[in-house]
Amino acid sequence: MFPVGLSFCESVWRLLLLATDRRFHFTMPSENLRWETLEALKNSPKGQVTFDPYWSERGEHILAGCKETPSLSSHSAVILERIDSRSLSKSSFLDSSSIDFEEKPASVSSSESTADLNSKISALSSAPSLKNQPKDVSGSLPKLSDETRGESPEADVSEVPAPPSPPAISLLSPRAMETAGHIIRFQKKQQEKAKVALQERQALQEKLVESVASTELEHLKRFEEMKELKQRQEFQSIRDMIDRETKESMGRQEKLKEEQRHRIKILNLRVRELEQQRHREAELEKQRQAEGRERLRSLNSIQEEILQLNQLLEPSAQANAHLPAASLASHSLRGNQLCSQVSEVVRKTAEGEFPSVEDMAVAERALCEMRSVIRQMEEEAVRVQEKKKKDQEQEEERRKQEALQAQQEAQKKAEQAAKEKAQRKGLQNNAEESTVKWYKELQNSAAQCAQSFEQLNSPKDAQTKKLKLELQKAATIPVSQISTNSGSQLREIFDRIDKLLSGRAVVSGGKSVSASQHPQGLEFVAYKLAEKFVKQGEEEVASHHEAAFPIGVVASGIWELHPQVGDLILAHLHKKCPYSVPHYPPMKDGTPVDEYQKILGYRVDDCGVEGQDSFLKRMSGMIRLYAAVIQLRWPYGSKQGSVPHGLNHGWRWLAQMLNMEPLADITATLLFDFLEVCGNALMKQYQGQFWKLILLLKDEYFPRIEAVTSSGEMGSVIRLKQFLETSLQSRQISPPKGQLSATFWRS
Repeated sequence: MFPVGLSFCESVWRLLLLATDRRFHFTMPSENLRWETLEALKNSPKGQVTFDPYWSERGEHILAGCKETPSLSSHSAVILERIDSRSLSKSSFLDSSSIDFEEKPASVSSSESTADLNSKISALSSAPSLKNQPKDVSGSLPKLSDETRGESPEADVSEVPAPPSPPAISLLSPRAMETAGHIIRFQKKQQEKAKVALQERQALQEKLVESVASTELEHLKRFEEMKELKQRQEFQSIRDMIDRETKESMGRQEKLKEEQRHRIKILNLRVRELEQQRHREAELEKQRQAEGRERLRSLNSIQEEILQLNQLLEPSAQANAHLPAASLASHSLRGNQLCSQVSEVVRKTAEGEFPSVEDMAVAERALCEMRSVIRQMEEEAVRVQEKKKKDQEQEEERRKQEALQAQQEAQKKAEQAAKEKAQRKGLQNNAEESTVKWYKELQNSAAQCAQSFEQLNSPKDAQTKKLKLELQKAATIPVSQISTNSGSQLREIFDRIDKLLSGRAVVSGGKSVSASQHPQGLEFVAYKLAEKFVKQGEEEVASHHEAAFPIGVVASGIWELHPQVGDLILAHLHKKCPYSVPHYPPMKDGTPVDEYQKILGYRVDDCGVEGQDSFLKRMSGMIRLYAAVIQLRWPYGSKQGSVPHGLNHGWRWLAQMLNMEPLADITATLLFDFLEVCGNALMKQYQGQFWKLILLLKDEYFPRIEAVTSSGEMGSVIRLKQFLETSLQSRQISPPKGQLSATFWRS
């Protein structure tokens, strides 16, 4: 690298001098030319070019030295002299006749000190400047050479005093050429680096300018947008102000119009009121005239009616034939007085005036009093007639009582004869004493249960009444929902009933209710639940025979878990169907026929006793339910212990029925329904004994049924006969229709 601050020529000179001192020995034959050339290079603009590696740190331009006027340093004269001497020595070698370098060796010994060379350099630097010479150095060099060629060496030496000869330098040596090449390459590298740095700086400046320009452009856009926004806002505010003013002006106009309409309306109302007042006055006058005429007509009609009523008070009237004479005379006198009062009022209106309101009040009071007199007379006549009629009815009742007593005595005699006949034939008309006792115990238990919740059944406050209704719904609705849809649904209904009877809360109608909310809740729920089971038998089972099995199995399961409910079911069943005991309640002395029919199970209301078909249908439904209960057991129970009311009770019922005298129509119906539902289960349970009982029924008991049944009531008898014959022939009784299978419980 060149030393900082030195010119190009000075640097080249020092390098060449160093190389000369080390390795070369040059001869400078034409020293004058060399020094002139070196002076010219020194004074040229290029000689002033400096190389500084710290130009970028100081912020200078990389071509700052090139743009200045080039000039040569004073040290370049030595280099030019050597270059010229080298070229001359080379040419002398080519032309040996014209050069006398052989005679005068132009070599400088290495022993020659550099002091002489430095003195020459200093002398050269003191030479006149060549800045005013032509800038083309290469052009001046030939001129010098030509001048030297024209002169002989002797003359040149004699004319110009030769300074001490500096050491000769050969610029054509390899080391010199290599050094010059290095200098040139270094210059090129520095130029390339300067160009690259310049390009990078230009690119950086362009990017910076571009970013600044884009930023300023965005700022300009934002400024324009803000300006437009302000303009729009100002325009909108102006438009809003115009709209507001327009609305205000329109509102004022509307207000003025409304005030004008209001004033016109008030004026119209005043005109209309005046017109209406005039019409009202005219109407009132017409109304007064009409009312006066109406009062006059009413007065005339009152007078006419009073005169007609007065005629009824005369003794000659037929309605007064039963009344005493004193009573008739007093009534007639009062009637004449009232007629006189009305005549006085009519006489006042004969002068053309209408009767007043007071006159009409007097006439109306007279008419009302006349009517009261007539009513009293009629009531007195009615009392007299009722007394006579009552005497006649008492006489008739006495005769009917005598006839009824005679009939009861005849009936007792017939019953006594029937008992004697039955005793002779081995049959009974009543149930066994143990059965009757059991029947009465169940009825007493049910009556006590009903009495125990009397306070809840007849509530006095609204809250207790509401609780009663909710408990009744919770007990009856699940029983009504029992069907053959699926076993899971039946199990859900059973669980709800079990929870209710256990005092736990259940959901009914979207509300939670529990029997434990009232001290009498459990008894009330059990009673209503048993009543609902029996009601389902006489209604649902009577219409759909298959319904006996789902209702029966739920009733059997509840009976097993809650025995009190089972006893209440039996009590309600025996009360509504005494034939399920079996029991034929006798008719007691003095019991009305309607009351006795209720005891037998008939429904009696204001319309009378229900028909025989309806009665048989209900009895059939309850017997079918009873037959289903005694043979079924809840499949999800514990199954430990005996059934509370099983098939043994069915065998007892059938045996007692065959030991009692048959009744027309009812006995055949109940036997057929019971055997159709429970016959298959009894057959499997009792086998041979059952068939003996069926044979006894067909051979001995069935003829008795036929004997007491009239020709018009043979339908049930025929059905029973066909059932018995088919069963005895096949020695088999088919399972009842609607019996619950195993697949039903899995559904």
